[in-house]
Amino acid sequence: MNVNQSAPPVPPFGQPQPVYLGHHQSSYGGQPGSTTAPTSYGAYNGPVPGYQQPPPPGVSRAPPSSGAPPVSTAQGPCGQTAYGQFGQGDVQNGPSSTVQMQRLPGYQPFGSGILAPVVSQPAVLQPYGPPPTSAQSFGGPPVSQPNHVPSPAPQALPPGTQMTGPPGPPLPPMHSSQQPGYQLQQNGSFGPTRGPQSNYGSPYPGAAAFGSQPGPPQPLPPKRLDPDAIPSPQLNELPPQQKTRHRIDPDAIPSPIQVIEDDRNNRGSEPFVTGVRGQVPPLVTTNFLVKDQGNASPRYIRCTSYNIPCTSDMAKQAQVPLAAVIKPLARLPPEEASPYVVDHGESGPLRCNRCKAYMCPFMQFVEGGRRFQCCFCSCINDVPPQYFQHLDHTGKRVDAYDRPELSLGSYEFLATVDYCKNNKFPSPPAFIFMIDVSYNAIRSGLVRLLCEELKSLLDFLPREGGAEESAIRVGFVTYNKVLHFYNVKSSLAQPQMMVVSDVGDMFVPLLDGFLVNVNESQAVITSLLDQIPEMFADTRETETVFAPVIQAGMEALKAAECAGKLFLFHTSLPIAEAPGKLKNRDDRKLINTDKEKTLFQPQTGAYQTLAKECVAQGCCVDLFLFPNQYVDVATLSVVPQLTGGSVYKYACFQVENDQERFLSDLRRDVQKVVGFDAVMRVRTSTGIRAVDFFGAFYMNNTTDVELAGLDGDKTVTVEFKHDDRLNEENGALLQCALLYTSCAGQRRLRIHNLALNCCTQLADLYRNCETDTLINYMAKFAYRGVLNSPVKTVRDTLITQCAQILACYRKNCASPSSAGQLILPECMKLLPVYLNCVLKSDVLQPGAEVTTDDRAYVRQLVTSMDVAETNVFFYPRLLPLTKSPIENTTEPPAVRASEERLSNRDIYLLENGLNLFLWVGASVQQGVVQSLFGVSSFSQITSGLSVLPVLDNLLSKKVQGLIDSLRAQRSRYMKLIVVKQEDKLETLFKHFLVEDKSLSGGASYVDFLCHMHKEIRQLLS
Repeated sequence: MNVNQSAPPVPPFGQPQPVYLGHHQSSYGGQPGSTTAPTSYGAYNGPVPGYQQPPPPGVSRAPPSSGAPPVSTAQGPCGQTAYGQFGQGDVQNGPSSTVQMQRLPGYQPFGSGILAPVVSQPAVLQPYGPPPTSAQSFGGPPVSQPNHVPSPAPQALPPGTQMTGPPGPPLPPMHSSQQPGYQLQQNGSFGPTRGPQSNYGSPYPGAAAFGSQPGPPQPLPPKRLDPDAIPSPQLNELPPQQKTRHRIDPDAIPSPIQVIEDDRNNRGSEPFVTGVRGQVPPLVTTNFLVKDQGNASPRYIRCTSYNIPCTSDMAKQAQVPLAAVIKPLARLPPEEASPYVVDHGESGPLRCNRCKAYMCPFMQFVEGGRRFQCCFCSCINDVPPQYFQHLDHTGKRVDAYDRPELSLGSYEFLATVDYCKNNKFPSPPAFIFMIDVSYNAIRSGLVRLLCEELKSLLDFLPREGGAEESAIRVGFVTYNKVLHFYNVKSSLAQPQMMVVSDVGDMFVPLLDGFLVNVNESQAVITSLLDQIPEMFADTRETETVFAPVIQAGMEALKAAECAGKLFLFHTSLPIAEAPGKLKNRDDRKLINTDKEKTLFQPQTGAYQTLAKECVAQGCCVDLFLFPNQYVDVATLSVVPQLTGGSVYKYACFQVENDQERFLSDLRRDVQKVVGFDAVMRVRTSTGIRAVDFFGAFYMNNTTDVELAGLDGDKTVTVEFKHDDRLNEENGALLQCALLYTSCAGQRRLRIHNLALNCCTQLADLYRNCETDTLINYMAKFAYRGVLNSPVKTVRDTLITQCAQILACYRKNCASPSSAGQLILPECMKLLPVYLNCVLKSDVLQPGAEVTTDDRAYVRQLVTSMDVAETNVFFYPRLLPLTKSPIENTTEPPAVRASEERLSNRDIYLLENGLNLFLWVGASVQQGVVQSLFGVSSFSQITSGLSVLPVLDNLLSKKVQGLIDSLRAQRSRYMKLIVVKQEDKLETLFKHFLVEDKSLSGGASYVDFLCHMHKEIRQLLS
């Protein structure tokens, strides 16, 4: 464990929390809390953990070899640390009270004007207890006051008490019983209390009354200074050498790494049992097992809050969005069982007559089991005779645990013919491969590579359960300015080609022999795939069509009366004369103007109309793009987006560099389980309703989410609003019902149920929020906003909402304290850092090198990401590879995404779900370079290398294994890029160090925190 990340474990949510004597507090599981004495928070900016002894005042010391580099290194341009400083020079353990950090001339913090930020020694002790105080506080610098407030005994601290720590030399470390050598952390987790310290007065006589005004004999506690009271001279008023500023110690602000690590330690070992209403699940970054006992697993549904305000007024006051991120077909780890399939025969699943909700564990059986009361609308329904069962003494049916729909949160029903189109059961779906054979596609080697791969890939089409072969049929089309259809009927000796040149009026020239069973037509298909690259090898045709290709695929599925998926492989802007023809409208001059939104909007309405027809037919489109220049992703991605499909983009595709990434994505895309021709509806209990939806789907009305295809990676995000008052006793219920056709052609209903708590106290809302889900929702909300509003307006809206959320907490839940302190709710303390990452993302604040197509691509990608994907996408993982012993094969603990954490003697791996960088420091040991790259020195490493040599040594195997395991965790293949320190590629790498100031003008984490603090104080005043 890295010295910067250790913390004594915190009890998980489901277990009793420490409470203050005399304060009764029930824990999250509903049991009364234990009455142990509280332990208090460590000082935010206490000594850096891991150091065993503080040096004598004035003695400096080099940093430890395994820790992150010290934060007090010299500043380079753009507020970034000069590389040459790493691991060298004298560094004090924590800035002393007399030394101020230097800022270079011209440095401007985020926001207008010079904001006096929190000083780097605000040791604030915050007790851990019931919600008004389970807050994290840092800020309000006690600059030069004498500190004569001792640490009283734990019982003496009533909730809400805060103490300022000494601004002088670092305090001696404390040792926790669980982790010798480690001490209290600055991240809001709690540890052993401080004992009395030398040089500080003995405890007050009347310790129990600490916090109230002391009597005359004692000196008054120091008044907390306000940041605004600290003179912060304007930079231009000072001669260069005097331009000093208070600098917040980055270790003194909430660390994502620490929060993730704490949650893993506290909640990773026990299974998450879903039987209790309103439990907050472990974080998405924690590996945990789920036991379904009546509520859907967090793998299927995650909420922004598990405790909803009872009234709309309270919800408006808090401004916390009430939303659920739903992933109906999520893949489960092998240790967890897939949802049971329930077959009720011809009568079909049992439903409420009024609101049509499906039978679930929350339905109440009455009158001896002959009727049931709907938990969503309270309607009393008759139980059909064949479903009748007696009740036990508690009012539960005696067969409740034999029936998945009465005991589990997630299950499936086999649908009857009434749930099928035209009242007939569906045919198995079909896959159609549509290949661009224009000059660009042939010249790059794409067509040959693809045809070669398809020969073997078609043996791995998705199949149902234990089926020997897939029921999916396949078809093939090639195109440039015209379309070529292929007859691959098994009785033919050779495939036959039919050309349709009238692209304005598209039709399918053959029915029989176009969609075939792979096994039956294997020989003909192989022959076709061998011939395609040869047939078009000498083509000079550079123009392509696009809309007619999708039209043709959809017409083919319509003629075959089945749903299915089109796999389109396309290279260039479709400028040939045809419906859906596009022009190059790329214009960087529109950035930061009111017309910027047009860059994200489709050029023409033709693609929306086409998408609507595709959805009606159950035709899902997956688009693989291989552009060398602008292709208008914003327009081309409309059909994949509205049909529940995916877009993959390989700019400047070269077989030798991009082959592995493309083939890996293609294999996964073809093999993954998909639900076709799907409709999803979210029902809620009285008091709230679903009002808004985000994701890759089409909506014809206000309630039904229509998906031509839905796979296990896609999410639908739903926002809820109040339409009546809720009550605490009943809570709130959600039921997500997905009707879909399986890969084998079976019509099914998948049901997910979730019960949430309701609260009348804001503190309960803030105690049960989940920041990762909140950020997922806010990013999607913002990314949709750029379609209709200027980007600046969208950014300001996000900042305002975040400030309102935190100001409401500060005003209503936190204990009274100086306005100079920033106090954050315990489970939202990462909201500012994560929100800043969203604000700095390419969609909302593009750098000069980001293309319009890149922005449109990321925008549609994030729209259907799940919570784990947005978490790592906005705050990438940075893993040091050479700090832990080579023999240790477990994943190394991550460090914070900041240049200050990089040491030039180490190698780091950075991943964000789409990219993978290997950063090599200039002073890495020669032996490490030899073991990993097979060359003898740093200068011989090829910058931009995308494949590491496979070498027979421990380090090489360890790094290769780690890269493979990271790739396995993500839904898309991450291409590796090797970046050498101070190489031109390093600018790209630094773009992902999201805690630092970005080149496009995005604020650093520290500056943004100061800005948020200012916004909150403006709201409060």
